[in-house]
Amino acid sequence: MLKTSHMSGSTYGQLEKGIYKKTVLENGIRVVTETIPYVHSVSIGVWAYVGSRDETENRNGISHFLEHMVFKGTKNRSVKDIAQSLESVGGYLNAFTTKEQTCFYARVLDEHVGKAVDVIADLMLNASFRKEELEKEKLVVLEELKNSEDDPDDIIHDYFEKTLFPTHSLGYPVIGTEANLLRFQREDLQSHVASHYVPARIVIAAAGNVDHADVVHLAGKCFKRLHMENSTMSREPAPNRTVKPSVTEYQRPINQAHICLGTVAYSMKHKDRYPLLVLNALLGEGMSSRLYQTIREKYGFAYSVYSFVNMLSDTGVFGIYVGTDKKNISNSLEIINRELSKLKTKHISHAELDRTKTQIKGTMMLGLESMSSRMMRLGSTELFLETYVSLDSILKKVDAVTVEGVNQVANDIFREKEFSTVIIRPS
Repeated sequence: MLKTSHMSGSTYGQLEKGIYKKTVLENGIRVVTETIPYVHSVSIGVWAYVGSRDETENRNGISHFLEHMVFKGTKNRSVKDIAQSLESVGGYLNAFTTKEQTCFYARVLDEHVGKAVDVIADLMLNASFRKEELEKEKLVVLEELKNSEDDPDDIIHDYFEKTLFPTHSLGYPVIGTEANLLRFQREDLQSHVASHYVPARIVIAAAGNVDHADVVHLAGKCFKRLHMENSTMSREPAPNRTVKPSVTEYQRPINQAHICLGTVAYSMKHKDRYPLLVLNALLGEGMSSRLYQTIREKYGFAYSVYSFVNMLSDTGVFGIYVGTDKKNISNSLEIINRELSKLKTKHISHAELDRTKTQIKGTMMLGLESMSSRMMRLGSTELFLETYVSLDSILKKVDAVTVEGVNQVANDIFREKEFSTVIIRPS
């Protein structure tokens, strides 16, 4: 349940050699910034708390399609004007859509922050959705959909999520379906904006050589049309964790088999999310991981093999992917199950635990080198948790993970009776 804040104010704090500040505008939009005075750039994003899980079956794909369509012209800018708006000053403008969020973001020199906010606000609030552009962009997104279908190591993740959430919108593909895309009209997009691009669902995040008060002023000016929503907005909760085991197979005219298996896991707020991150890293993240060292290095069964964790607001996904020759499907699954069983029955060594913790912390620290990474962490954390979580506190929680904690999570997550497997075989 999302509730609109009726308060405005600011929060201040130190942020890894930067300054974190938060202000809630009178209309409920949240503005969070991190000032890094020793750089010359700013990464800024406007986040809307809406994605494919907020869609109905016959409107699946509309969040992603809308993200495309706002770049096709507004009341104030043509398609070319939008393309040149920030590129002409050396900047960058883009957007993305996920299961639960849509983000419009830019990276510019610090002197062009005002222009970046103005352009993004124009895209979100003034898109014209002209019919001729609508029909052209449908063709573009259909090509994107075909490209995804032709890329089995990409599309298999959509198939996998559908097996985990067969009757819930979390199982819908972000890109949608061909039938839906062909059906969308201007009124559908306008309705989607009106329903979901509201202050309670919007966060503006900026990181770099930026002044918080300036961003607050710009946000208030550019988004003043949006008014406080008095109603609460509900999102259908994720289904219970129990997953019926299944093996789903597809055939494609390809040369390599693709396998994805896993189960429902933890949300971003779960108390055991950090042991799960450690468990995932040592199992299948990077060249030193167990799956990489066995399936690729020891047996040579795969070029690409990894495990992954996707944590959402109220649920999550754990999975393993491997691409292998069709004659090695059974062998690869046997090795994967053997490695999962080891993690359940035998405690990892303290040396492996320490090495994995160092790997995770190093990756996080390196992310601070990028203003875009800082902005993404700032915006997504505020959107999901409605607060700032410092990197220091995250590193401490990673450090606090124990051998016993990893083993406990392995036994909780790696339940064979709750695993789903998707295989795309060469035809």
